[in-house]
Amino acid sequence: FFLFDAFIYPNRASIQPSIESVQSLLGIDGGAPGLLSIFANLVANWTSAVFYIVAEVYSSASIGILFWTYANDVVSVPQAERFYPLFSQMSGLAPIVAGQFVVHYASRAKDFGESLHRITQLVTLSGGMICFFYWRSNLYIESIDPGPREDVSVPRPKKSKPKLTMIESARFLASSEYLRLISCLVVGYGLSINFTDIVWKSTVKKQYPDPLDYQRFMGNFSTAVGASTMVVIVLGVHLIRIMGWRAGALATPIVMGVLAAPFFGSILAGLDSPRTLKIAVTCGTIQTLLSRTAKYALFDPTTQMAYIPLDEDSKVKGKAAIEVLGSRIGKSGGSFVQQGLVLLFGSIIN
Repeated sequence: FFLFDAFIYPNRASIQPSIESVQSLLGIDGGAPGLLSIFANLVANWTSAVFYIVAEVYSSASIGILFWTYANDVVSVPQAERFYPLFSQMSGLAPIVAGQFVVHYASRAKDFGESLHRITQLVTLSGGMICFFYWRSNLYIESIDPGPREDVSVPRPKKSKPKLTMIESARFLASSEYLRLISCLVVGYGLSINFTDIVWKSTVKKQYPDPLDYQRFMGNFSTAVGASTMVVIVLGVHLIRIMGWRAGALATPIVMGVLAAPFFGSILAGLDSPRTLKIAVTCGTIQTLLSRTAKYALFDPTTQMAYIPLDEDSKVKGKAAIEVLGSRIGKSGGSFVQQGLVLLFGSIIN
């Protein structure tokens, strides 16, 4: 992030090829729609594309996996019941703080480049703080337990998680109807949220064409997601406990389906006037907000609870198979379908 902010982005004009040169190399016209035109834009803006990919991997894979691995190493089983719910609650503060930082500081910059500079400064500072607190926490653990202690940097021996290929995952899921149903939950959510999320962001960009205005809107939305998630997590636990697994599992798809109807209906009614566009953005914002909070508070817990009745082998291999096959189809399948629709109709709104 520091390199992108300090060197890559300021010198992007000399690092990236021009869109005209890429189009000339591919032999396409400047205004021609199609797959080659999309590919030309990606190549001409490859630094931003790589930055987006790294940001996605850094937030979801690196930070999440490293934190929970370290927490599992240093938190004992009796302490887990006390601290793990606190970790989940505290994680809801992240989108609130980040959202308000964007709204009140980053989006107040004179242009998008300066705003990006402010955001990457915070991300770089956060990375340094993570390293510092990791070092300090290890020193603290050693101070209260000076005797021989297992090095937390070395993973403890545990049952290895099977690494299944795509074909092996498909075969294993095909052998169990129960696992096929769980994979349908994961794939169904991934496809549904992808369809609505991309269309919603397209309407938001149409209402807020200025990058800083769009950034300010998404900052407020991130704050709302964090605040609502902290509340719904508490309520979701009691909903599942009182009304059972079925009610918790049905809540997310019902919320997504019921709220998606007015959202897509407002888009089909037309986005030509500011009034209809505002209605579509409002419906989409409510739908996306409640869908995400329902997912965090209800969908994730009920999906994990569905593994409990399985035997140990099916539980371990089933999770690995669904992570390999189900998650990839859910996250990528919606994008491929919408790319095909864009090629056919010219834009995501059409």
